[in-house]
Amino acid sequence: MTRFWWVRHGPTHTKAFAGWRDIPADLSDTAALERLNAHLPKGALVVSSDLIRASATADALSATRQRLPHAAALREFDFGAWDGLTFDEVSTRWPDLSRQYWEEPGHIAPPGGESWIAAEGRIAGAVAALIAQHKGRDIVAVAHFGTILTQYARAGGLTPYQALAQRIDNLSVTSLALGSDGWRVDSVNHIP
Repeated sequence: MTRFWWVRHGPTHTKAFAGWRDIPADLSDTAALERLNAHLPKGALVVSSDLIRASATADALSATRQRLPHAAALREFDFGAWDGLTFDEVSTRWPDLSRQYWEEPGHIAPPGGESWIAAEGRIAGAVAALIAQHKGRDIVAVAHFGTILTQYARAGGLTPYQALAQRIDNLSVTSLALGSDGWRVDSVNHIP
């Protein structure tokens, strides 16, 4: 069985869309990081998105674990023209498109950005490569809200719309396992 321990990066405190913008995480809550570190399997491999908020969080968890190279394919959704704008700014400038993006996720994409389907395909390819290279291992994957939701939806057989209702907090763990009978959801948004 291969098990993914998806960890959402530390908080950024931004109130704007943060897709491929490289903004740092606040990792000052050392007690939360210690609890998270204690919760994760010691012999696990650690991989992360190449964005600094994820890679720095992964570095904080890799003291007793083997660190794999960053994986750009584990990035957050590419929000295109929306990246750096607040939700209010986006809904004012693109009222119909922004409503469709949240109410009909799947093929809807921001201007210059990617849809759920495109992001899920990118992320699923990276997950498949990790499984092929490290079958039967525990893998701590430090990534982003959207990244984790795509994998939760796949494991749970959910639509994108259903998955978007799930909360994924910073420094939370979503554990998904792949066995001979397919994917299984073990925990979602667990905060140690």
